[in-house]
Amino acid sequence: MALLELHNLKKYYATQKAVDDISFSIEKGNIFGLLGPNGAGKTTLLRMITGIFFPDEGKIMFDGKEFDPLNDIANIGYMPEERGLYKKMKIGEQALYLARLKGLSKQDAMARIKEWFIKFEMQSWWNKKVEDLSKGMSQKLQFVTTVLHEPKLIILDEPFSGLDPVNTNLIKDEIYKMAKKGATIIFSTHRMEQVEEICDHIILVNKGKKILDGTVPAVKQEFKENLYRISFADKILPEHLAIHLFDVKERTESELIIRRDPAYNNNDILQYFISKGLAVNSFNEMLPSLNDIFIKLIEGTPTARQFQTITA
Repeated sequence: MALLELHNLKKYYATQKAVDDISFSIEKGNIFGLLGPNGAGKTTLLRMITGIFFPDEGKIMFDGKEFDPLNDIANIGYMPEERGLYKKMKIGEQALYLARLKGLSKQDAMARIKEWFIKFEMQSWWNKKVEDLSKGMSQKLQFVTTVLHEPKLIILDEPFSGLDPVNTNLIKDEIYKMAKKGATIIFSTHRMEQVEEICDHIILVNKGKKILDGTVPAVKQEFKENLYRISFADKILPEHLAIHLFDVKERTESELIIRRDPAYNNNDILQYFISKGLAVNSFNEMLPSLNDIFIKLIEGTPTARQFQTITA
């Protein structure tokens, strides 16, 4: 069942269409990637989902009913890219204040804050001010205050900015745990390798329009280019290479990267090399990275489509 549904959302500014007829839905417990270049309309979308902006046209459904910002905002945690912490306020007091704003009692808020501070090794920070924190430390605090009230929908805009690898993995682990418990997470970032690792489903927006929608594996399959890396136990000789079956893209003494002719299948390739007396050590398809797909679609190369919904 979908937790969030966007139907034909539009938002116009004086000089541009920031969001131009975008629709998508996010299932409960999914980690959802919202991707796009700067100025694509991502931030405007997130601000409509959180009730900061109202759409000019279209409808948002939240947990089976029409979105009501006044009542539903308590079920949303939003960590914007531009941070919203009070620099002069002590960290413990700030976490308590923000938790109370989300409807937690003082007792529940204190218990959850202590639990998260222990988990993230932040116990000694209680009386520090935000202005005294490094960017990474501030990022951890922002994440904690975003999820303290255990919202149904968690929106994370560039959550790993400024974090070292250890703390990045710490937050990744918590994201997975929250999704397994049923939280729905919107993850927005420019780091495509993080999207591949974390997200179940992605959409790509550009110039206010949705241009790609699908699961990560299905998207990579859709944009594959029949490239394979093959390694051999033997030395490759010129007579081993059959141009009618494949094109050689790269070659070393015992390894090939080829583009297979779509008229043939993988078994045809393997049987060919076996017939030539070559022992195949490995045969792996080379799927494109999300970064490659992102660039192709945004730059409008021949691989780009006007719009696609891709299903597994």
